[in-house]
Amino acid sequence: MPTALITGVTGQDGSYLAELLLKQGYKVIGMVRRTSTINFDRIRHIQDEIEIVQGDLLDQMSLISILQAYRPQEVYNLAAQSFVPTSFTQPVLTGEFTALGVTRLLDAIRIVDPSIRFYQASSSEMFGKVREVPQTERTPFYPRSPYGAAKVYGHWITVNYRESYDIYACSGILFNHESPRRGLEFVTHKITNAAARIKLGLADELRLGNLDSRRDWGYARDYVRAMWLMLQQDSAEDYVVATGETHSVREFLEESFSHVDLDWEAYVVQDDSLYRPAEVDLLVGDASKAGRQLGWEPTVSFSELARLMVDADLAYWERRQRRDAASSA
Repeated sequence: MPTALITGVTGQDGSYLAELLLKQGYKVIGMVRRTSTINFDRIRHIQDEIEIVQGDLLDQMSLISILQAYRPQEVYNLAAQSFVPTSFTQPVLTGEFTALGVTRLLDAIRIVDPSIRFYQASSSEMFGKVREVPQTERTPFYPRSPYGAAKVYGHWITVNYRESYDIYACSGILFNHESPRRGLEFVTHKITNAAARIKLGLADELRLGNLDSRRDWGYARDYVRAMWLMLQQDSAEDYVVATGETHSVREFLEESFSHVDLDWEAYVVQDDSLYRPAEVDLLVGDASKAGRQLGWEPTVSFSELARLMVDADLAYWERRQRRDAASSA
């Protein structure tokens, strides 16, 4: 039974990756930070099948100890401060986790067992003010946020350890990927949650920033499959993972609200305070290398993604309404 360590196992991607690896017959070690409250909601259904261990990307000795204790064959680094707006208000902390945290983990692998295969979660935010459309593995980076800059560091330090120490270390340059498990602070889930709540009479307004930003949105469950495939190859390489389609926030609004027979324009208020200090206007990836070498392709369309997220939010709030009604009866 192979063993895999996932940092950020309680996040959206971590939960889907843990499910995939369990189905593949892995022993899954999930690393979480020591806090007074840890949110296990996304992995509650598989928590008994995962071994949870405490560690921190800010503490290299904890990483070394975990690697020595569990001897994983694969490490997936999904932990980061990943919310772009927060990176503007907490840029140093973002750098500690999202940039230097990668170095600490890679160096722990170098010290304990250089044969471990390492996956780094890179991001389309590294492209930022894009130099070409679509973006490929060779497109120059131009990050437009502390988060994007930190991810660029994490990406290049992964390349550096691969070339300097012959470690099997690769990065997946993942474009935006969503699901019902996406955090509510992210615009896609903010939209689908609002559409569901407004439909059920629980809200009457949604405040958003830039509606013209365009992103390449895919389904998170598809994207974690690409992560696993990257570590099964003969040699470590970096791959763009994307759908190849770009859509605006307005289009996501239209798909989500129309699914519940609502006109989004009647409920959405643009709020200048929600604009980024430096905007990323257009991201769209070319995943043809992943298609050729990994045999990977997305399975869920943009419209299907918006609808499945709205349906999940509707089901959640309907359950809440029934529970509230039963408790007050």
